[in-house]
Amino acid sequence: MGSLGFQKQLLCFTTLLFFMLIQTQVLCYQYKVGDLRAWGLPSSSNKNVYAKWSKKYSLKIGDSLLFLYPPSEDSVVQVTEEAYNSCNIADPILYMNNGNSVFNITSLDNYYFTSGQKGHCEKYQKLKISMLSGNGSSSAPAPPYGPAASPSYQNVFGSIPAPPSSSPSINIPVFLSVAMGFLVYVH
Repeated sequence: MGSLGFQKQLLCFTTLLFFMLIQTQVLCYQYKVGDLRAWGLPSSSNKNVYAKWSKKYSLKIGDSLLFLYPPSEDSVVQVTEEAYNSCNIADPILYMNNGNSVFNITSLDNYYFTSGQKGHCEKYQKLKISMLSGNGSSSAPAPPYGPAASPSYQNVFGSIPAPPSSSPSINIPVFLSVAMGFLVYVH
């Protein structure tokens, strides 16, 4: 009889653990680079827009960067630190040119990006992401969604849909799993 009780408890615990694991939420974000309507040349009055943007958010492994741009007019290249500093785009690590380029953050490292168009890097269309030192405060907000407020850039791609609301509430399936597990355990 004692062995049957233990098996019942183990089954209950395993079932509860299973339901809790499938209800885990992943909190990774996709950041629209620059919060601009498109990846492009900064205006002369806001030439450090990408340098400022990279310090605004605290990115983590699993997050991604979204570069939006007209593919016939621009591209994005990932380069080394040396190539970034000298604006040398001749031998990129990664070349993206589809107009809707996503780069996934996969390690704690420094990442360097610039436009693949000649002369754009020299006009400050470049981005450094420093995962080693953190880009912003630990309480940095999640990325904004929808149209960005930047009158100097034309919105050529529309807005990014907002993620589901993340209001603090109890997760019903997890609550029901816990309640059922407790009832099975008691009886």
